[in-house]
Order: sequence, then structure tokens, then C-alpha cells
Amino acid sequence: MNLQKLPKYLAKYAFREDLIATPPDHALGMVVVIPAHDEVDLINSVCSLQNCDSTSCSVEVIVVFNASENSANTILKKNNTAKEKLEAWYASAENSWFSLYCVTENNLPKKHAGVGLARKIGMDEAVRRFSTVNRPDGIIVCFDADSQCKPNYLIEIEKHFELNPMSGACSIHFEHPVSGPDFSSDIYSGIQNYELHLRYYKNGLAYANLPFAFHTIGSSMAARASAYCEQGGMNRRKAGEDFYFLQKFIDVGTLTELKTTMVIPSPRPSHRVPFGTGRAIQEMLDEEREITKSYAFDCFEMLKDCFQDVRQFYSSSAGANELLLAFVGHQEWEEKLSEIRSQSTSLERFEKRFFRWFNAFQTLKFIHFLRDNCFLNKPLETEVPKLLEKLEIKKPWKGLLEELRQLDRT
Repeated sequence: MNLQKLPKYLAKYAFREDLIATPPDHALGMVVVIPAHDEVDLINSVCSLQNCDSTSCSVEVIVVFNASENSANTILKKNNTAKEKLEAWYASAENSWFSLYCVTENNLPKKHAGVGLARKIGMDEAVRRFSTVNRPDGIIVCFDADSQCKPNYLIEIEKHFELNPMSGACSIHFEHPVSGPDFSSDIYSGIQNYELHLRYYKNGLAYANLPFAFHTIGSSMAARASAYCEQGGMNRRKAGEDFYFLQKFIDVGTLTELKTTMVIPSPRPSHRVPFGTGRAIQEMLDEEREITKSYAFDCFEMLKDCFQDVRQFYSSSAGANELLLAFVGHQEWEEKLSEIRSQSTSLERFEKRFFRWFNAFQTLKFIHFLRDNCFLNKPLETEVPKLLEKLEIKKPWKGLLEELRQLDRT
């Protein structure tokens, strides 16, 4: 193991210098990073971690209170109040088995201020902590300030990386609450449809046999410190940071799935990000989004048809689907395949390089092309059963969402 990997990363990519003065415990093996901006329920989320079964290694929780340099004073006051309350709660908590550190970043450059940069600051500090104790394979866990988790959450993450030594990162099973006293019936109904859309999309990609059929949820992922550094760390995106971060591990084939525990993200609406769960629910409430609809199943059939035998393009460009060519462009298709062939010494390498080019982002753009030109969005209640039938789940007695949840669990 190259022990210089972590300090080299920090020297080149870290956004901040040391943020925590207290030296880490020599047995530190896991750091949970929580970005917090204008939060009201942060203690419940940290308490959920406190209620987890303890791990064999030492654990730290780093909360990054963050705001832009042009944020209103009300946001700064909320951040400071939330920090004071959290620190007071931790000081009075009995049997605290992890170390809690609060970092304040209330003056981030407005160009980059957001969840991506907040995660990066916390994750980079986790790398620094692991570097101090020469633990390059320490685990960095991403959690959210409004999420909950199952009691076995941390020990299952620890176990997962022990059992999967080649895994650089993992996507963790999640399920939103779909009933309860905390939100309105409209929000619970909306989150059921939104989560159904997420699972339908992920399993649609799997049906098409594409190598990037993974959930990419920021509150439900973890990575080894060494692998985090190898992939250049977290990006600074204001939204979608999780998608682009995990895509790196998908490209190199080191992303795995952890299905033996669960994160419970909040279904709350939000204006704070340009897209994602909170924005989708808010747009539903504002009647700006048809949350009961998703991509027509024809899109996934088209993907399956286009990419059922990518290796055929190793020797010839013939046979490419016309809609795919219309999306990429005939000349670019030929040029790109020629470039990939010239860099590939085998069919296997060709296939890997092909999907590094036509990756999850390109696939999503292609589906939007199909939606805009061929297959309009349709109700989830008509399209999800088509997928389930293809997967030989013909009688979804438990409901569409529960069937896809069960599929993702197993």
C-alpha cells in the first residue's frame, strides 16, 4: 500500500488546510461526513448514528456547517445555532462512542458553495485524519443532515469493505419513509412516486445489461480513502455531486452495492438545489412537475437493442441503431469507435473503453433524446409493470415500489 497516496492528494487537491486540531485516535478506521446548511433536525440524524452498533475501529463524525459568502444573515445564524445545539447535545450525551467535530464554513465562494464543496471539505479532512494515522484504507462515509439509518449501518459498512477488498466505493441501500406524522400525505405520496422513478430507472438500466446500473445517492455512499484520492476526490458541484463522484468508480469497475443495511433519507421539499429529491418534491407541490410519470419503457427496450452486443463494434461500425447514430452523429460515432479500437488490445478492453465513453451520463442524455423525439414520458403505473414482467415478476402483490425495493435488496 502506497502510504504517500493520501498526503500527495491533499497537497494537490485539498480545498482547506487542517481543520481539526485534536489528533485522531490511532485506531481510527471510519469517518462519517455530514454537510449541514440551514438545518433544523440535525441532532436526530447524529443521534441515529449514535444509536448504531459500535464498530471494531474508532469512528469520527465531521459535520460541515456551510454557507455561501452571499448568504443571508438568517442562514448564518441558523448554522451557528444548529452547531451550538449539536455540540451541547454531544457534550451531554451518555455513552458517546464516536468523536464529533463541527466545522464552520460560512463564507464559501458563491461560485462553488453548495453540497458538493461541503462534502469535499469534510471528505478531504477525513483523508487528512487517516493520513495522520497511516490508514490509507480508512472508510469515508457520506450521510445527510436529515437522514436516519438502521442500527447495523456502520458495522455493515465496515464489514462490506473487509469482505470486498477490491471495492473502492459502495452504494448503500436506501428507502424513503412513505408514511408517518412528520409530513403531509401529498409529500409521502410524492416521495413514493419519486423513489419508484429512481428504482425503475436503475433497474431499467440493469434490464438493458448496462454496466452502470447503480443508485447514486449522496446520503447513501461510502469510499475508501485511498480510492477517493485515486479518483481525484469529491467534486464541487452544487447538485449531482454524488452521481459524478460514483461514476468514477463505475468507470474503473470498483463500485459495489451494500444491501444488508439501510439509509432512510428525508422526503422533505427543498429549493436549495437545482435538482434531486428535495427539488422534485418541491416542484410537485408547486405543480411544476408530473411526478407520477417517468420514461417510457420503450426507452429501456431501445437501450437493450442498441447495446446488446457492443463487442460487434470491435471490428465494424455496421449494425448501429439509427436512433443511436442520430443522437451521437454518424461522423462522431465512426471517429470515436476508431479511436477506442486503436486503444484496445482485446474485446474486453474495447468493451470497457466503450462504456467509459458512453457512460451513465451519456446514457441519460440519450434517454432524454428518446423522450424528446420518440417516446413521451408515461405514467409509472403503466411502465413499471412492463419492466417487472420482463424481469418475470408478474404479480406485484406488494405494490410496485415494494417489488422494486425487494429487487434492489436482493
